[in-house]
Amino acid sequence: MSPLLHRPLLNREQLDNGLRVSVEPRPGHGRGLVAVALTVAAGSDEDPAGRHGTAHLVEHLMFPRGGGADGGDGHAARVAGAGGVCNAETHRDRTVFHTVAPAGMLDDLLGWEARRLEEFAPEEAVLRTETEVIAEEIRGGAASGRLWQTVLGALRPGSRDSYGTAGELAETTPAEVEAFVRRHYRPGAMALSVVGEVEPQRALERIREAFGGLPPGPSATMDGGPPARAPETVTAALPWAAEAVTAALPWAADAVAVGHLLPAPARDLPGHLAQVVLAELVGRGRLPALVRRDPRLTTARVTCGLYGQWLGANAPEPVLAVLGRAPGVRAEEAAEAWTDVLRDLARRPPEAAELRRAVNALLLAWHRGEDSLTARAVTHGHHDLFLPGSGGPAALPDALRRTTPDGVAAAARALLAGPRSLTVLDG
Repeated sequence: MSPLLHRPLLNREQLDNGLRVSVEPRPGHGRGLVAVALTVAAGSDEDPAGRHGTAHLVEHLMFPRGGGADGGDGHAARVAGAGGVCNAETHRDRTVFHTVAPAGMLDDLLGWEARRLEEFAPEEAVLRTETEVIAEEIRGGAASGRLWQTVLGALRPGSRDSYGTAGELAETTPAEVEAFVRRHYRPGAMALSVVGEVEPQRALERIREAFGGLPPGPSATMDGGPPARAPETVTAALPWAAEAVTAALPWAADAVAVGHLLPAPARDLPGHLAQVVLAELVGRGRLPALVRRDPRLTTARVTCGLYGQWLGANAPEPVLAVLGRAPGVRAEEAAEAWTDVLRDLARRPPEAAELRRAVNALLLAWHRGEDSLTARAVTHGHHDLFLPGSGGPAALPDALRRTTPDGVAAAARALLAGPRSLTVLDG
């Protein structure tokens, strides 16, 4: 019998203070290692007015580069000393802190994770160092992210990147970042995930000891679902135009970028996944064939989810088609070639074999990513906070397989009927 049939069950619970906890033993993956991920339902969408980048700054301040009450022996140094590595990432709707280390260090890892939450009190000098580091990140990442942020801003007016604005961050004070943490880093708005060579009951006991004493703070859930957001950042539909034409951007060659919005997975997971399958199906075969036969195009590619991270956020994110234009071809003409592909799929659902190839490619990429203990722990946190009741990452392969040819056709019709952005790219 396959050893997969004997895989230990995922252990989930919610502490009295609201913290969601998941522990998954995976002794056959990364032997002797354990991954810990702390997911906080606070990202750049929660940045205060005039302080764009506060969530990103808080992420950095959890890894101070000197100073602090412990004489500089910060969290990263403690983890490295235990033979582990740690990092973090800020998104629009969440911030994730993740660590992988020898399994025997789990008790210490959990204690250190709780400690940096309890002791968060950045000094002015450390804050200024981190704002300068972020300013360099902003300068370095501006070019690569400009198209994505232009498209997202057109489809969701007011959306901003998660990096921040250097000038606003330079004015941020320690009191402001402490207030941000007190407001958003509440147990009810966080999920803790542990994956690897771990004994579940022992891990759960230690988690209760380390995190059970954190104060719950204000209510952070609505009907047992995802953490609530401030009214100004709720991801409700906005009255955008059917098409938003943005300012031209410099590019390596003449092209046009056509953007659409994915359904928010928490509201329509099957619809979200059907769009993911559509993008994979079109990108694998139909777009290369289109370039070969259509004189309007020189290249064509489609990317699903911000920077290609489908199922990467609870908020709606873009599907982006970038179409290289032949000399003399206007942007609208090249965009029409993409529309023709969607119309064809809307009228005639794909054959079962074409759909199966696309789904299998997505499953292969998914399983490769989930072989990483860190990726698995991060995914648990995302599902626990934003997709409760979805069955977690283990249920995703079956959800992808349930996508039907008619579902892909419906996804194409939804893209055609929904808002889109058009960005001219000048080479």
